[in-house]
Formats: sequence, structure tokens, C-alpha cells
Amino acid sequence: MRKKNTRQIFEKIPVVGAGAKGKSIAKAPDGRVIFVKNAVPGDVVTIQTTKKRKAYFEGIVTHVHEYSDKRTTPVCKHFGLCGGCKWQNMSYEHQLIFKQSEVENNLKRIGHLEFPEVLPIIGSKQHFYYRNKMEFSFSDSRWLYPEELKQQEPIRDKNALGLHIPGMWDKVLDLNECHLQADPSNAIRLEIKRFATEKQLPFFSPRSQEGFLRTLMIRTSSTGELMVLLQFAKEDQDMRDLILDHIRITFPEISSLLYVINLKQNDTLYDQEIHLYHGSDHIWEEMEGLKFKIDAKSFYQTNSAQAYELYKVVRDFANLQGTELVFDLYTGTGTIAQFIANKARKVIGIEVVPEAVKAAVVNAEVNGISNTEFLVGDMKTVLNNTITATYGVPDVLITDPPREGMHKEVVEQLLAMGPKRIVYVSCNSATQARDLSLLKADYEILKVQPVDMFPQTHHVENVVLLEKRNI
Repeated sequence: MRKKNTRQIFEKIPVVGAGAKGKSIAKAPDGRVIFVKNAVPGDVVTIQTTKKRKAYFEGIVTHVHEYSDKRTTPVCKHFGLCGGCKWQNMSYEHQLIFKQSEVENNLKRIGHLEFPEVLPIIGSKQHFYYRNKMEFSFSDSRWLYPEELKQQEPIRDKNALGLHIPGMWDKVLDLNECHLQADPSNAIRLEIKRFATEKQLPFFSPRSQEGFLRTLMIRTSSTGELMVLLQFAKEDQDMRDLILDHIRITFPEISSLLYVINLKQNDTLYDQEIHLYHGSDHIWEEMEGLKFKIDAKSFYQTNSAQAYELYKVVRDFANLQGTELVFDLYTGTGTIAQFIANKARKVIGIEVVPEAVKAAVVNAEVNGISNTEFLVGDMKTVLNNTITATYGVPDVLITDPPREGMHKEVVEQLLAMGPKRIVYVSCNSATQARDLSLLKADYEILKVQPVDMFPQTHHVENVVLLEKRNI
């Protein structure tokens, strides 16, 4: 039996707000919310639904009757297909307004929290070319445009080096330009694709798991250094040396040229051996005179200029006087720990990735910092009574967890530990609100500061200062 078509058409619907994951919000005639792609708040549109649920619809815009005054012309020709910059059609000033609103709404509706007026969001001076790290995928079966599918001629060039189409794990959009990372990022990507196609090096197939060229990572730094890493799906020294030598010769400015032989079904690097082909195995970042060693597996905030603004907020919220013991959870390569170290008595950084902790130790030595110590381990197991017996109860605790937030057991340990102040840094205010709701009986929110790290996207960083209640 053929499945019944449940798609509906809603005409001349006002778009009233911005929602999660870069979607906009409208209301159906029956009052249900519609989460809409490719619309801007203030538009009046015709919507075709793509999903129907009990409480809401999802849909796409098929016609714009009235354009919003919040709209602007996207600068990238890939906008609408590529998932990298979903808000490029919205003016930056309005992006900031909606990001601030999202933070406030999540804290209220998810966390049911009480807090003072949210401080004005700190915007980014750079609206494009701000990322210091990009990861691109190779594919032997690129996304095909509708006009290509209509052609009578067979399509010969199906190779792609670009970004995945949102929601399609096996479809890669071949990029001719990208406005997220400064040159020579575009030049490197385009030349690698051209050369690999010319030499008939096999591009990877996500479906069959066959091919040779798998992913490309490019990292830049504020010091002018450049890292390039190619991930290969199998070992073939002749093909490997051919393309790596070409990259080395064509782009002599590359400081660190690396490769990985990845035989797994996923592209993650963290369990892979990194091989050095040319130059150094790392690059350096710098902030306020502090140097940070960045290797292929290091986490570092992807917007270097805004990372500095973010860390200044953290330092201000921590309000250190030089006598405090500080715990820095999810410390990564120890950037926050070292940024605040000269204001504290001692800082203990905790991180699950061993390579990151090794880099943090090196960074501290390079920077001449002697009052930091870094521990390796899962936060659930490291953060226990033993750590407080060894170092004492922290006066200030800084936490900057991944998007999924803190594990419930970690929150329970924080409550048991009872530091005077907590500075919670988050790239996901929804999970942050969930965690803060578990802390609200013992802690009062004093300050909330959003920081925009990702212009042209819906993502926003948020910093919350909590102080222990007098119980």
C-alpha cells in the first residue's frame, strides 16, 4: 500500500522568530509551531511541510511574499545548500539579537532559572574568515544540482572536496569558495582537488568505504603558522607521497604537513596515529604573550580573536585575588588555566585527552608558569573525594564542557565539593540550562554573558557566574 502523502501547504504565513539549529519559527493556522528552513524572521512565506508531529511541523519555504527588513544578501554562492553558514541571509545585528534571545529563553524555559538581566552579547569584529580550523571531506559521489540531473549528457566529474549537505552523511557539496577560513585555505583545498583529479587519485566513497583520499584538515593560527593534515583510507606510499610532495612544493608556507592512515568506518582522528611528513608536528597560538602548542588533536577555540574576548570574561567573572585554588574542568590544552594562572595561587586542569594534557604541560613550561598542574582522566572518575583530599576544595571552579554538557555525576560532585564560585562556559546554552537547574538550590546566578564566536551561524557561547548560597 502506498504511504499517504501528509505534506501540507500553508500560504502567506508570517515568520515570527528564530529557533534552534538555525531554523526559523512560524505558526500554522491550527496554532502549531512550524520550524522552517531558509526563512528569516519577518518574512511572509508559503511553506510546504516536510514533517508532521503532534505538537509541531517542519517545513521549507517555497515562495516569499514579503521579504523581512532583517534580510541581507548572502555573500557565498553555496548558501542554502551548505550547512556551514545558515544565517548568512540575516544581517549581523539581528543575528546577535536572536542569539541573545536564545540564551535567555533556554535559561528560563529549560532551566527554570532566576537570573539578573543578561549582559549585552559581545559580537565578533570579523563576520567572515574567522575560523582557525576547517575539516573538509572527499567524496566520489558529490551532491548533484537539479539542473545537472536534467542533462542528457553523462556526468563525468563526480568528485567532491567540501562539506556534507546537512542531514546527508553520504553527500558532499563540492566547494568552489568558503568564507569561513582565511586564505590560503581556499587555495589549498582547490589545488588539492585539482591535482588529485588530474592524477586520478581515488576519492573516498562513504557508502562502499573504498577509495584513497578521505578528509582534509586545515589549521591556521594568529602567529601566521599553517597546518595541513590529509587523511587516507588506506596505505599507498606512491599515491601518498605524490600528493603530499605536491602540497609541500606548491605551498611552502605550510609549517606542519601531516597525514593519517584511517582504516575505520568513521573519520575521527583522536584514536589515530598522526604521521609527520614535513615541518613540525604542531603550530603555535598566542594570546596576551602566552603561547599555546596546537597539534592535530588539540582543542582550541575556533575563533582566535573571540577566544580572547571569551577568556577575558572568564577571568573577570572568576575575580581572582591571588590566593585562590582553581579547578579548570575540560581544560583541553590548558588555555583558560594558563590565562588566569597569574591571578591565582594554583590552578588544577583536568582533561580526558592525554595528548591535550601533554601539550598543556609543555605550554606551561614554555610560558614559565609554575602554579598549574594538569590531570588526565574522565571527569566522572577524576573529580572525586581523592582530588579534594590531595589539593583541597577549590575556591573557584571553571567548567567548559563539550556540547552535551556535564554528566549528572559531575554535577553531583560539584555540589558535594561546594566551591564558592563557579564559572560555567558553554557552547550550548540548552545543556548549560539543564546543568544549572541541578545547581540552583545551592548556587545563585550573578551574571550571564553571551559571546558570539560563530558569525553567520546560530551557535553562541555563553558564560554564567554562580555563587554559593548561604545555606
